[in-house]
Amino acid sequence: MHTFISQLKAMPRWTFTPLILPLLLFGAVSCKKNGAEAKPADVDYYTCTMHPSVKKQNPTDKCPICSMDLVPVKKKGADMDTHAEHSGKMAGGMASTNMSATDEPGEFSVPVERQQQIGVTYATIQKQPFTYAVRAVGMVAYDKQRHWDYVTRVEGYVNNLSVFSRGELVEKDAPILTIYSPDLLTTQREFVDVLNMRDEAKAKGSRAVLDSTERLVDSARQRLRLWNITEDQIAELEKSRKPSETLTLRSPFKGVVQDIGVDQGRKVMNGDHLVDIADLSVVWVWAQFYQDELPMLKRDLAVTITSSSYPGEKFPGRISIVDPFINDATRTGRVRIDIENPDLKLRPDMYVDVELSMAMGEGVAVPFGAVLPTGKHNIVFVDKGEGKLEPRFIELGRKYGDFYEVKSGLKEDERVVTSANFLIDAEAKVQGALKSW
Repeated sequence: MHTFISQLKAMPRWTFTPLILPLLLFGAVSCKKNGAEAKPADVDYYTCTMHPSVKKQNPTDKCPICSMDLVPVKKKGADMDTHAEHSGKMAGGMASTNMSATDEPGEFSVPVERQQQIGVTYATIQKQPFTYAVRAVGMVAYDKQRHWDYVTRVEGYVNNLSVFSRGELVEKDAPILTIYSPDLLTTQREFVDVLNMRDEAKAKGSRAVLDSTERLVDSARQRLRLWNITEDQIAELEKSRKPSETLTLRSPFKGVVQDIGVDQGRKVMNGDHLVDIADLSVVWVWAQFYQDELPMLKRDLAVTITSSSYPGEKFPGRISIVDPFINDATRTGRVRIDIENPDLKLRPDMYVDVELSMAMGEGVAVPFGAVLPTGKHNIVFVDKGEGKLEPRFIELGRKYGDFYEVKSGLKEDERVVTSANFLIDAEAKVQGALKSW
């Protein structure tokens, strides 16, 4: 080596420079490599407390997502004291315990001071009664059992209208319209004639003729019924024996005129629409419920109806029908609710709100904010005291307001984390207490 240096000194300067430059560069790289911080033997990789998916081998690297310093993750079975010190330095005091060697969650530590800094709060698990409340929208409809469409059954002319506009209130048996019909006059005369024949047969005492005329009377009476002539009108005709060329149609109940399809003087044919009458003292409400709510809805279940038209007023009703068919677009099912409506406040096609509540018994409840859903599991962090936390998989039932029903995994009087769950979850993954589910 000494001889080589002496030869270098004897060489011209223009020859020396190309030879010495690579040696200097090699020395610089070697010095940098020897001076870099080496990864300890018990460290598996370095990761980010906020992004556990990041895995690096160089301790000086930064998180490529948030640019935070990385923390070491120990190898399986390695001593975690060094990691606890480094993690507390990098993550603001978070300490670590031994990693779980299995896929089941294990305990880990987050100092109480650090929990206070990141805003961790707790709630105690308790039993409580569950009440399931459902809100839906609905639309008012008339009761089809209390609705009557008058259709012409005899050819004629509208001689007189007693109602003129939609919305008019009519009393039971009140006249609606009068139809002039020559065919009706002919049929009534035939009825009167067979009545007279029957009377003559009775007077003569002819049993055979009497039986024949009785059949004719019944046939004529049935024909009059088919033309919307009431029993009272038939009885009056049988008593007076005076045929009328007009037919008066009367309301079968107290109701409201829904539609008028004719005018005075218009000719009407068989099947023509005349007048619609609706009894609105009882109305239907068709409400839409989601498919997961339908199994809880039963016949005669009490329901409360409210409307923006009457603030603060409630209309009680009961479920009468649960439609078994689901709307394939909205994934909802229809439910029919019967409502007493004596003041006619609820009107057809009016939008209303539907509310109902059901007592669902008592059970263990966990606050909604305490549950961390991962898609495969529902996780809560149970307080074990002195900064120690345990991730735990739980099975949930239905959601009631701000609480879930707990089927398994939690007991009464246990404390669970209700805020900062994502930060706690990140630390659990860093310390190996919880895998990435």
